[in-house]
Amino acid sequence: MKVRKKPIEVFSQWAESGRDQGMEKNHREAVDAMLAYALDKPAPFSFIDAGCGNGWVVRQVSENPACQSAIGVDGSQKMIAKAQTMDPQNSYVATDLLQWSPKETVSLVHSMEVFYYLQNPQEIITHIYKNWLAHGGRLIIGLDFYYENKVSHTWPEDCGISIMTLLPKSDWLAFFDQAGFQNTLSWQVGAKQDWAGTLIVTGTK
Repeated sequence: MKVRKKPIEVFSQWAESGRDQGMEKNHREAVDAMLAYALDKPAPFSFIDAGCGNGWVVRQVSENPACQSAIGVDGSQKMIAKAQTMDPQNSYVATDLLQWSPKETVSLVHSMEVFYYLQNPQEIITHIYKNWLAHGGRLIIGLDFYYENKVSHTWPEDCGISIMTLLPKSDWLAFFDQAGFQNTLSWQVGAKQDWAGTLIVTGTK
């Protein structure tokens, strides 16, 4: 059996090896769909990417003329160092997502492939609702590792990661509802053959 490491250890290794570059390629379709939905109106907005990796989503979003600020937050110092090197214009913070809050609340929080790396994902969803989002703000997340996506069930062993919380779609929606989000909904992007697609879940404060 492969020795499993904490998620941050694994992603720090990915930053060193260049494997982080594959995140952008593999997740672009889902992220583009999430951003298109969340930014469908040309109103000024402020943005945080929770678990930003090398900052590719922050860089993309900051190019939107309506974007007033863009912050990337990640638990891996090596990912954040890489993001800062690639993008000195925007703000990046290496920290525990559960312990950090922005100085000013924002209108959009995005996260792709992050929350199931926590033992209790509801904690981060509630924390973002209470401490990151302005009134009327939106949280939108993308998940490939969830119960209905059967092909993903072997990933903890395949990737050697110690914490991956496998939950059904209904639980993710319930987490949003229990945190206080309104207008919660979910859909899947990129489904094909045995791949159920990326699960997108969103709601507003």
